[in-house]
Amino acid sequence: MWRSSVDAQGPQPAWEDEGAASAVNTDVKQGAQPDVTYLRINGVDLYAEVAGDGVPVLLLHGGFCSLEAMRELSDSLVPDYRVHAFERPGHGRSADIDGEYSYARGLADTIAYLDSQNLEAVHVIGYSDGAILGLLLAMEQADRVRSLTAVSANLDPSAFSAAEEHKQLVLIPARPDPAPVPDTGADAGTGTLPAAKPDVERLHYERLSPDGPGHADVVLDKLFRLWTTEPNIDPADLARITAPALIMAGDRDSIRPDHTLLIAASIPGARLCIVPGASHGLLAEHPELISTVIRGFLPRPAS
Repeated sequence: MWRSSVDAQGPQPAWEDEGAASAVNTDVKQGAQPDVTYLRINGVDLYAEVAGDGVPVLLLHGGFCSLEAMRELSDSLVPDYRVHAFERPGHGRSADIDGEYSYARGLADTIAYLDSQNLEAVHVIGYSDGAILGLLLAMEQADRVRSLTAVSANLDPSAFSAAEEHKQLVLIPARPDPAPVPDTGADAGTGTLPAAKPDVERLHYERLSPDGPGHADVVLDKLFRLWTTEPNIDPADLARITAPALIMAGDRDSIRPDHTLLIAASIPGARLCIVPGASHGLLAEHPELISTVIRGFLPRPAS
C-alpha cells in the first residue's frame, strides 16, 4: 500500500469559522493508486482518497479507525464504482484537533467533503461511527444519499451490550501498558497481566498518525467521552430516511441485536443483515461476505 509523503498541518481552532473545504498542495507520486490528497475541510487538513470510476460511493470509517479498516471493502468496489473516502480529525493520517469530538462536527465535515468534490448524491457506506454519520446524513440531507449501508450503528449509548467482553472492547479506553495484578496464578512474580493480543487499529494509528504514537490515548479518551454521551437519535426520526437502506451488524456485536433490529424497523423499507459468528469487528472477520452482501445491495453498475 502506498502512503502519502505529505505531512498534515497542525490543528486549527475555531473550525466553524473557517471556509468549508479547499485542496492543499500535495506531492503525490506519479501512477499512485488510489489518488490521495489533503483537503482543507472546515479549517483542518484531512487525508482523502479517490479510486475507480463510475457511480460515486462514499466510505465513512469507524471511531479510532483509519481507512485501512475498510480497505478490503474499498478494493472490492473500485472495479465498478468511484470510491471516495476521507479520514476525520485524529484518525489515520489526519491530525487531531483541539477540543472534543461530536457527531455534529463529523456530519459537517462529511457534507463539506461532498461539496469539495462536487458530489451531489452518493451511495454511503458507513461503519460504526461512520454508520452513525451515514444515518444523520440520510436524515438531514436525504437528496444527497442514493443508498445507505450502515454497519454496526447505534442511536444512543444504551445500545451497547452489557456483556463484559463488549464493555472492554467499546466502553473502556484502551491502554498499551499491562495493568498491575497481584502475584498469583500463572504470571506470579511478574506483577502484570499476560501480554494482550496486538490491537490492529492501534498499530495502524502508530504507523499513520502525524501526531505520533503517544497521542493515541488522547484520541481514545475523547472517543470514550463521545461514545458514552452521543449520539441521541430518536428512532422515530429515522422515518425521514428515503434512500434504500441496508442495516448490518454481527450477531455477537457490541451493539445489541435488538437495537440493530430497531434501526432497521424504523427506516421505511430497510433491509436487515445479521452476520453470524461476527463481532463489532465484522469487516475484518468476514471481509468477503461483507463485500458480497454490500455489492448485492448496491444497484448494478451500467455495463
